[in-house]
Amino acid sequence: MTTTTTNEPKPQTFQGTVVKLSSKDTVVISVSRYVKHPKYKKYQIHRKKYLVHDPNSIAKIGETVTIVACKPISKMKHFILTK
Repeated sequence: MTTTTTNEPKPQTFQGTVVKLSSKDTVVISVSRYVKHPKYKKYQIHRKKYLVHDPNSIAKIGETVTIVACKPISKMKHFILTK
């Protein structure tokens, strides 16, 4: 019996905080990363905001949520919300 493994890449996942409820099915998530500066060797917090598809409108401001990359839903939305 032979087993085959597929080397399919896993979709990107991030964990962030809900910042804003934009429209009916869209929320804004702020994702923070702790990064070391290459020259000065000092650690900094980098923040980026993502527009995320929330089909059931279940997210509330201040919640910590997980988002997963998916095919583009609109011009700016490329992630979907998972709890």
